[in-house]
Amino acid sequence: MSIDTETARRVAKLARIKVEDDALPALANEFNAILGFVEQLTEVDVEGVEPMVSVTPMRLKRREDVVTDGDQADKVLANAPDAREGFFAVPKVVE
Repeated sequence: MSIDTETARRVAKLARIKVEDDALPALANEFNAILGFVEQLTEVDVEGVEPMVSVTPMRLKRREDVVTDGDQADKVLANAPDAREGFFAVPKVVE
């Protein structure tokens, strides 16, 4: 895949980044370099490689999976600026 200057212009606009017209060819070249690197990554054989959390060997902290008492809706809603009928009330944002 190759990015031309017009596509670089559209990407910059979508990202809300002002890029001067004379800088568009350099931006397109940078995008092409990034895409080339991503294409190289698809060629790497990762069969049998375990997923990692970090580059250093470590284990994630674990906790017991236990059921808590729950049933604390009144305490949770006590800090709500507006709660109705046992729920958080929020302003409508979508028509």
